[in-house]
Amino acid sequence: MSDSQLQTPDRQAVLVISSHVVRGSVGNRAVVFALETLGHPVWALPTIVLPWHPGHGPATRSTLPAEAFSAIIDDLCRAPWLAEVGAVLSGYLGDAAQAAGIARLVAAVREKNPEALYLCDPVIGDKGGLYVPEETARAVRDELIPAASVATPNRHELEWMAGTALSDNADIINAARSLGPERVLVTTAVPMMANSTGNLLVTNADALLAEHQEIPDPPNGPGDLLSALFLSRLMDGSGDERALQKATASVFEMLARTAKHGADELTLEREAASLVRPFALVQMRHLARPPGRPETKNKEKT
Repeated sequence: MSDSQLQTPDRQAVLVISSHVVRGSVGNRAVVFALETLGHPVWALPTIVLPWHPGHGPATRSTLPAEAFSAIIDDLCRAPWLAEVGAVLSGYLGDAAQAAGIARLVAAVREKNPEALYLCDPVIGDKGGLYVPEETARAVRDELIPAASVATPNRHELEWMAGTALSDNADIINAARSLGPERVLVTTAVPMMANSTGNLLVTNADALLAEHQEIPDPPNGPGDLLSALFLSRLMDGSGDERALQKATASVFEMLARTAKHGADELTLEREAASLVRPFALVQMRHLARPPGRPETKNKEKT
């Protein structure tokens, strides 16, 4: 599928469930913008509302009461338009109780559309450890990950869910394959080039590493953006390698352009073209080849 075919009037809707910030480009703000730029109708449900990302400093956190969140989920489960939804994407949760409702909604979507994808981005921690209550992290691991078609943890989240340290990409591949989803896209994988960072896509048959130059002190939001872009490419019918390469290239290009502007948030509105047709170079490597596939030399692709 060519990039010129991305924006068509009959794209399936995506139901996104994550945090909402008033200022910034994280959570639903990043995901909704990316998906709509790529032509998807989007249904958006916030799990929590904040003035800005907590990385900018303390701020008020407002979460819907559990009963209200569950009631909205029930409404969505019986919505007459539910068959329009071709995928669900969940990210940061405001509390542990939201996981059960999200799982219920995913099941309702799949009842109407058995081919619907569910991408779970387990936004629970980073190299400093969990930044959500452990009860919430357990709910994501135990209630949402098992239902996911795709999971997009960073390496530290995968370590926590797997219960073991992951010192190299072989460890990451083994942990990802034990997680459950058909596709596990691990951000902040172990790079093979100096001064670079990598995204490692693991399936039962293959492991693909996409690397690009590291951007110092990047703004928040690239993980949210990558999840949305990768999901959209899969919904286009792109194969795993092309979906990974294009999504990674878009994020790298967005980070580089944001750094050039000196901005403290992703400049999505200025650089929307990077989401549709990225030109950044990404190094693609097969760390584990599918059966019967000949070994090929590593090469840069755009």
